Amino acid sequence: MYRKSAYILFLAVLGLLVIGIVMLFSTSAFARDSHGDVYFFIKRQAIWFGIGLVICVSVAVIDYHFWQRTWWLWFVLAIVALALCYVPHIGMRLNGSRRWIGLGPVTFQPSELAKLAAIFFLAAWFARHEKAGSNVLFGFILPLAIVSLLAGLILGEVDLGTTALLGTTTFVLMFAAGANSIWLGIVSFAGLGALLIVATRISERMGRLSAFLHPQNFKEDAGLQQMQALIAWGSGGIEGRGLGNGRHKMLYLPYAHTDFIFPIIGEELGLRFSLLVVFLFVVIIVCGIVIALHAKDRFGLLLGCGVVTLLACSWPCKPQ
Repeated sequence: MYRKSAYILFLAVLGLLVIGIVMLFSTSAFARDSHGDVYFFIKRQAIWFGIGLVICVSVAVIDYHFWQRTWWLWFVLAIVALALCYVPHIGMRLNGSRRWIGLGPVTFQPSELAKLAAIFFLAAWFARHEKAGSNVLFGFILPLAIVSLLAGLILGEVDLGTTALLGTTTFVLMFAAGANSIWLGIVSFAGLGALLIVATRISERMGRLSAFLHPQNFKEDAGLQQMQALIAWGSGGIEGRGLGNGRHKMLYLPYAHTDFIFPIIGEELGLRFSLLVVFLFVVIIVCGIVIALHAKDRFGLLLGCGVVTLLACSWPCKPQ
């Protein structure tokens, strides 16, 4: 069954790639930062698709225990990369956050590496300490403190969404590893409360949070993107306006070619394709869980659990 899950997973990812490329072609011609080239984002996407394919094939042929042996290397690299975000002329400040580092034309978001580094570390830690679940020090305090090094640097960038995503993935992975559920519940609620307090102290983040919760009250400024996204998605109905016939991508919905491309799918292709996209994401998550449960050892199980959780929680944590 788990072998079939791998093939189904491949088909689901392929389906999302096809839909994504088609919709990117439909929306990117109207993007403000296309530099006058209607194929600019298609070319860039093709380059990243090629890079991703090479990485995917390379990771597939490597024994996954390689990540168990080298977790410390990725953790150190993530710490160094996150620290570079605070270095002038290397760290890039965009929209009130220092999430990116840039060296010439090359830019990179270190928090993406930090997510994987945290999963590698936690999977390796609990694979080594199999019976640490009942031990507060080794099963809770130490692993949480080590991951907090990454989370603290990301929070300092004023990236609350990624901090919440990293925290959620950490708690789910620790729960799967057998950590004390009562302590996990207490710390998770405390962490959520702390993030909300931090958000209320930062006017820009508070504005984005309020606009996310009540976009109709901020439709002229902070909630413009969310409000236009809702209008675009709803205007497509069940059938949609037809591929390429969307109106909101013509600068009514700013940055429609980014992670707000889903409303354009609803507008042009309708409710059926919108539900298809959601279904394909669910298929990927379910297949990932099945594959993780059939891993040969504890490290493989926890590694698969962490990656699936990261994918599953990316959308809910994204708005912040």
